[in-house]
Parts: sequence; structure tokens; C-alpha cells
Amino acid sequence: MTPLSALRLPYLPPFSWSRQRGTIIAIAVFAATMIALQLITGQGIAYFDISSISASAATLALAALGETIVILAGGLDLSAGAVISLVNVVLVTQLGPHADMGTGLFTLVALVIALGLGAAIGALNGFLVAYVRLQSIVVTLATMFIAQGAALLVLKFPGGEMPWDFSLVFTGDVITEGLPAPVVVLAVAILFWLLLKNTRIGTGIYAIGSDAGSAEANGVDVRRARFLTFTFAGMCYGAAGLFITANMGGGDPLIGAKMLLQIFAAVVLGGTLIGGGRGGAVGTIFGALTLTVVVNIFLVLGVRTYYTPIVEGVILLIAVLGFSLGRDSPVVEITRFWRATLRALKESSLPSRLRVVGEPIRFGGLDPPAGGGGTASAVSWLDRNRAVLRFAVPAYVIYIVILGVTVGIFGGDFSPLAYLNAMLILTAFLAILGLGQGTVIITGGLDLSVPWTMTFPAIVVTTLCNGLDAPAVWVIPVSLAIGIAIGFLNGMTIVLFGLSPIIVTLAMNGILEGVSLLFSDGAPIGKAPPALAWFVTGRIAGIAPIGWFLIAFVVVATLYLNRSAPGRRIFAVGNSERVSRLSGVRTGFPIVGAYVLSGFCSALVGVFLAGFSAQAFYGMGDPYLLSSIAVVVLGGTLITGGRGHYLGILGGAILFTGLGIMLSGTVLPEAVRNIIYGLVLLGAIVALRERASA
Repeated sequence: MTPLSALRLPYLPPFSWSRQRGTIIAIAVFAATMIALQLITGQGIAYFDISSISASAATLALAALGETIVILAGGLDLSAGAVISLVNVVLVTQLGPHADMGTGLFTLVALVIALGLGAAIGALNGFLVAYVRLQSIVVTLATMFIAQGAALLVLKFPGGEMPWDFSLVFTGDVITEGLPAPVVVLAVAILFWLLLKNTRIGTGIYAIGSDAGSAEANGVDVRRARFLTFTFAGMCYGAAGLFITANMGGGDPLIGAKMLLQIFAAVVLGGTLIGGGRGGAVGTIFGALTLTVVVNIFLVLGVRTYYTPIVEGVILLIAVLGFSLGRDSPVVEITRFWRATLRALKESSLPSRLRVVGEPIRFGGLDPPAGGGGTASAVSWLDRNRAVLRFAVPAYVIYIVILGVTVGIFGGDFSPLAYLNAMLILTAFLAILGLGQGTVIITGGLDLSVPWTMTFPAIVVTTLCNGLDAPAVWVIPVSLAIGIAIGFLNGMTIVLFGLSPIIVTLAMNGILEGVSLLFSDGAPIGKAPPALAWFVTGRIAGIAPIGWFLIAFVVVATLYLNRSAPGRRIFAVGNSERVSRLSGVRTGFPIVGAYVLSGFCSALVGVFLAGFSAQAFYGMGDPYLLSSIAVVVLGGTLITGGRGHYLGILGGAILFTGLGIMLSGTVLPEAVRNIIYGLVLLGAIVALRERASA
């Protein structure tokens, strides 16, 4: 085995335009936006401008630096914003009352707490990803909700105060006027990155991001490197939490909740490749500065803040598309594919090129091929469905235990019929979302646009119907069509340009937030039509109508996902998109179809929620992002795609709903429930990891 120190890594030259292009472009774009700001204001760049821009950008830059380290190593971290919030409230509540200890000691203790807490959460993420070998997406999503729940537990509402002298250390001047402290903070961040990059650990980060298998074969301790990337990232998030605390002078448990889109936008704008192996933190920091300058330009021009998430989402998409236009980018490969298709059309060979090969094997653990020349009927039902039972049954078994505990908690107040209706209504929401998100996950993707794909159609229904049934005849179909259109845009963008599903759907979520703000002018109005409210909360033979709808939905969903030809192609793509393509399966259709289904399901649940609450409100879809993923994972679906069954997803929805009803019968605050949900999700992916750990 060749030691890492003796390797000559062709992908890490001292300087190469192809490797440094992202950083150079990021700096050039930042310079261009600064020039544009000067032209708009008609003034030169003054000390106040430098201080203000750097102070506004520092938190984002530090957080994006941590995300960059993780992405370079081939991972993704969704917990950044929640860690920032947790660090902020811990500093304010635990350290704020001790302002009399002196500025120097106070700052040192704050630094140790922030970096230590961030590193601890990062180390937990790193341990689960590197040593337990879980997928970084699900691990960090779970820790995101745990950290966010902990932040709300520490400080329920914004408040608290930090010493003014402490804030000046990070937001004032260094030594003398003319050198803003935020500039020094950014310089220290760049120095930290340059030192890390030129160590063995830094080389290992690039190596495993380029090809983890080759890196391990050449002496890189992949597990240790991955563990350290998340630990370093957590320290960066802690530093971001420290800086934003100094900048705000107080605490807010939700301060980091909206930062995820900005963080990924800064990373991509800085030239870092989603997937790992190319990019760097210097470009990321300038990407964060650029986003801050763009916001300042909006303020100068008097543009409404409603447009900010739209612009951030568009910038993210344009940036990731622009940096993917290399020689071997997916865009180029897709262009070659269509050129070959057009050539085949001219040669009259298109039918054979687009022919879909019928697969005798049913994917998803349903019907294994018969051996020895026999037929599938010769194999027992238990053998044919062993894989399904292995991963789907645990959710139902655990739910039975939860049901027993629930009866014990409520005691004499437990009403079977009321409990059944509550279960049917709440399970319907998660079961419908589970079909959409589960189908996307089975293809190997993830839909992070669920929250606002739910919220926007709900706002459309309540605004246009305004408590009347007559308009609902056309408004509800239009709202569902909006969800379908959103899913179609997600799927087509992913397929046509070969972009990361997480980036595309995250950007779409931000765009939809801005669109919702514009549509409702900042405040949703109106009420859901009475017929819709009755459908969700009324009764037919003692059961809510949505409960009867759920029964029919489960039958259709099971037949579609696990018993139809389109469903088999979805599993085929999830097992191996390349093999499916070589086998003649048109992989673009199943992928786009999965996102269309997810958009439709999200919109449908949003409409139902509007009926359930009789109105729509901002953030109504936020709690369902974790839920939509949790029910899929709890039902035994493999997070990397290719394995799952809708009856398992239904079991996950029943389990998650039953857990929520059980917790509602306790005195536990909502923050603790979020922590429990996150822990349950982590426990599920550990227990059902099998192939995901390979």
C-alpha cells in the first residue's frame, strides 16, 4: 500500500485554472457586484461600507466554510442553521448573566463554549456517518431537528442580552479605526482553511471527495477523514453562532432556521462542486460576500424583501449550473445524448434506441426471479416477500407498543373512536406525503421543496375561495396543478442539467417562499371552503371522510409503486441509473415522474391542511419536511434508493402519527417532541441501515 505522503495526486496541482476557476470567478463576481453597488449609490466604497458588508457576511461565510469542508469530502450537512441557533441561545442564557467577569475572560469563555458545542455536534454527525456508516443527509437532518428542538428548549422566545464590550470585540475596530473586526474574522477563516488544506487531512478531504475507494486504496484513513470533516464543520458553525450572537447582542432560537439556502448558495457561488473533490473555502467566503452585497443593492433600490428568497434560489441554480459546464459535466453528457438521439432519428433507428426493455425481475423486494426453470408461484409467499417483511413489519410492531402506552397515558379519557379518527386524519397527511417523498427517495433523490410546495397551494385555496364553496370547484384543481408544475420543474431541472436534487429542491423551496410572500402580500388571508373543512374533519358513518379516502389511496399507491411497470422502472433507476439506461430504460421519465408525484402529493396535503385548520399560514409545511422523510425511513425504504414498499411507508406514517398522539398526552413541550422525533429517526436508520452502510 502506498502511503498518502508519497502520493502524487493529479487532481491537486499547485495551480490550475480548472481547479482555481471557481475561486477566481467568485472573486470576480464579488468585484462586479461591488462596482454595481458603487454605480447605484453614486459614492465610493467607504470604511462604513466595508465594515457593514463584512459584518453582515461573516456569519454566513463562517457557516458556509464548514459546509464547504463537508461537501469537498463528498458529504452534505443540513444541521448548520440549527447548530448556529443552539450556540446563540446557549451563549445568551448561560453566559449573558455573567457579564461582570471582564471582557477578555468573557470572550474567551464564549469562544470555548461556541467552538466546543459546535465541534461536539459535528463529532456526533461525523461518528454516525464515518463509523456507523449512515447517510450524511439523513443523519444531519435528524440532528438538525434535535439541535433546533434543544434551542427552543433553552430559549423559547427571542430575548436575553450580551455585554456591549463583547459585541465590540467582533463587530468594532481592531486596534485602531480603519480595520474592522469582521474583516479580521474573515481573514482568520481564510487562514484556517489554507492551513487545513495543506495538511494531510486536507489532502485526504479532497482525495475521498474525488474517489473514496481510490483514496482508501492509497492509504487514506477515510473514516477518520470523514469524522474530522464534520467535526471541523461543527466548529465553523459554532464560530458562526458566536459571531451572530455578538452582532445581534441577544438570542433567537430560530435565528439560523432560514440560513440553509444561503449557505448552499454561498458554497456553490464560490465554485465548490456538489459531490466533492473540487472547490475551496476562499471562493465560498467571497460567495457569501457577494450574496450580502446583492441584498444591499436590493435595499438601495427599494426592492421588497419578499424577492430575497427568490433571488437567492435563482442565484443558487444559476451558480451550480454555471460551474457544471465543464468538459465532463452532466450538461455536456446530456447534450451528447440528445445529439446521438437526433442522429438516430435521421437514421430511422430511434425506436430501437428508445425501446424500453421489459424487466422480468420486480424491484423492491417483491418477486425474486424463479430459479431452476421453475415459476415464481413455486416459491412460497414468505420467501417472495421476506425482504419486505424484514424492513416494513418493525414499524407496525413498534406502533402496537406505542398504542398500549397511549392507552395507559390517557387512561379513562381514552376514546377508541376519537383516537381512530385522529389517527386516520393525521396519518392521511403523512401517508400521502410518504408516497411522493418515498418515490423520490427510491429513485435516489430527495425533495426538500416539500414545505413550501405544501404552503403555496394552501394559500392559493384560502385566498381565492375565502370561505366559499363555489370557487373551490376550480381553485382546488388549480392548486393541485401548481404542485404538479413545481414537481415537473424540479424533475426536469435535475434530469436535463444533471444537478443535485438537494440543491434544486432547496432552491425551489426558497423561490416558492418568495412567491408565496408576493402572492399574499406578506399576510395570508381568507378561509378554506366549508366543504373542504368537512371533508377533513366531518364524519361519514362515524369516520372522517378523509379516512375513507385514505383507504382508497393506500390501495392505489401500493399498486402503482410496487405492482406497476412505472413503479418497476422507479426501482430500477434507484438501484442503478446507469445500468437502467444501458438496459434501455428511459431514466428521465421515472425521475421526472417521481418529482411530479411528490409535488402533487405535497399540494394535496397542503390543501387538506388548509381544510383542517380552516386557513393557511406561513411555515405550515415546515414540520412536514422531517416527517415526510422519517415515515419513509421508518418504513424500511433505503435512503440511497432502490428498495422500499408503500405498505412499509404506510407503517412509518402510522408509527410517526401514533408517537405524536402519545406525546400529546404528556406535558412535554414541543421542543422536546422535536428532539424525540429526531432520535427516533436516527434509531430507525441505525436499525435498518443494512445496504445503506455498504
